[in-house]
Amino acid sequence: DARLRRVNKEIADCKNDKSSKINIDLIDNSPFHLRGSFDGPQDTPYDGGHFAVDIVIPDSYPFQPVKMKFITKVYHPNVSSASGAICLDILKDAWSPVLTLKSTLISLQSLLCSPEPNDPQDAEVAKHYMTSRSSFEDTARYWTHVYAGGPAPPSGQGAAAGKMAGSVRDEVAIAGLDKAHVDQFEAIGFERTKVIDVLRRLNYRGANVAKISDDKVVEELLKA
Repeated sequence: DARLRRVNKEIADCKNDKSSKINIDLIDNSPFHLRGSFDGPQDTPYDGGHFAVDIVIPDSYPFQPVKMKFITKVYHPNVSSASGAICLDILKDAWSPVLTLKSTLISLQSLLCSPEPNDPQDAEVAKHYMTSRSSFEDTARYWTHVYAGGPAPPSGQGAAAGKMAGSVRDEVAIAGLDKAHVDQFEAIGFERTKVIDVLRRLNYRGANVAKISDDKVVEELLKA
């Protein structure tokens, strides 16, 4: 089986290459269902985290692209916050048989360095990225801390630093929102989880806050 030979060779090559720090392991002892992993790129909000990817090898590999999705939750415009689905051209129409599992995982690692918000997989995260870059990076860093084992950012670094410093998972920080905004609408009687959901959907962040009236928020909360 040419597919099996190629996959086994790619797994072996990856294990022998210690410099790339890309790992590939079998899931349920199947060479066609794999778990790839890599470290978050340095000098990005993902620095210090370790990210796992589910890999399925299709029947016609390498002439058909591998299927990949993040197992580790990632806050990124090109990765679905809910499912881990990835928007990357080489996993679709730009795939080439010369690509390997290792080179594809390295491309995913590079994607974390260079988000493409104009071609998003997660539209809400893309809006956050384009509305308030610093707030986006705070949130991505917090997700890396909570889900990928990354370090808690030092106090005083960014608007969400106070939330990140604690060991308890903060749903406001997970949503990339300002605690004062959530408290404001919770204080008038709306359930906290509902407030978080509505403010996240409205992209109630950064300069966008001034464009959204309190009445609009209340209207959406009453619908929710």
